[in-house]
Amino acid sequence: MDAQTNCYGNLTEMNILIETLSNLMGNAELTRNVAVALLATAIFLIGLAGLLILAHHFDPLRKRLDTLTSSTTTPRSATKRFVEHLDNFSYTFIPSDQRLRKSTTDRLSMAGYRSPNRLVIYYFIRSLLMISLPVLVVLMCPLFLKIELQKVYWYAVMAGIVGLLLPSYYLDKKIAKHQRLLSNGLPDAIDLLVVCTEAGLGLNAAMLRVAEVIIDIHPALAEEFFSVNAEMRAGVDRTKAMGNMALRTGLEDIKSLFTVLDQSMRFGTSIAQILRSYSEEFRDKRMQKADEEAAKLSSKMLFPLILCIFPGFFIVALGPAVMKFISAFSAM
Repeated sequence: MDAQTNCYGNLTEMNILIETLSNLMGNAELTRNVAVALLATAIFLIGLAGLLILAHHFDPLRKRLDTLTSSTTTPRSATKRFVEHLDNFSYTFIPSDQRLRKSTTDRLSMAGYRSPNRLVIYYFIRSLLMISLPVLVVLMCPLFLKIELQKVYWYAVMAGIVGLLLPSYYLDKKIAKHQRLLSNGLPDAIDLLVVCTEAGLGLNAAMLRVAEVIIDIHPALAEEFFSVNAEMRAGVDRTKAMGNMALRTGLEDIKSLFTVLDQSMRFGTSIAQILRSYSEEFRDKRMQKADEEAAKLSSKMLFPLILCIFPGFFIVALGPAVMKFISAFSAM
């Protein structure tokens, strides 16, 4: 009995639904209004979904979390994977002398290379040049048929020596350039340190603030200040962190400055006064160096004058007279 009642109820509901749909289909105006309402609802829902997507995309917290997640899960580049493979074979081209390794690592740090694998990369490039340059000379010898075989061997040996010395020469030039950039920015940085310390900031906060200000003007020096501040935040002693910076840069000016600062903090003297005196000293050194370079300019210009300008001048000034003398003596 209950089953018959349920079936009858279901049939009744279906009949009502069918009649309602038929009425809607028969009434064109009502159908049009329902369609417009459905279309408006769909547009509203699509717009709401778009706003939610944009809000999720521009959410600063979400962007920060995505950055941290991507930095931890980003796949390693091909260069990093290659360098990691080089570590497995580093014993074949890295010297076993610990002193030589230490000195080379210090030179690479002075040049601005701070990668953990810098020593492996340097000696791999050096070994590659020592092998590839002689092979290149031997392969190019068939293009010059008149070269004797013994000379080919000598040229290959000379190419190997060039491959041995070229990375060291390039590293020396890089060290000189990096130290010059640090020396040029040091007086300005010390002036800003004086301003920050006189304004009430501590030495750590002053170095961090100066690094943020000079990062566009002197990026090399700003990077060193950031490194010192990061070491001090990690728990390294201030004197040790400043000494590490002096070792990384290899500049005696920075080493002497940090030594005096350490003594000042120990005995309680004014840091701002010491920084001001050092700023004046560094500025005088920079001016003296500029005067020295200006004094060298006249002697440096002598060679271009002799080799490039004087021959043309003599040809223009004395050429007609020489031609006349030659014609006159040839007529006699």
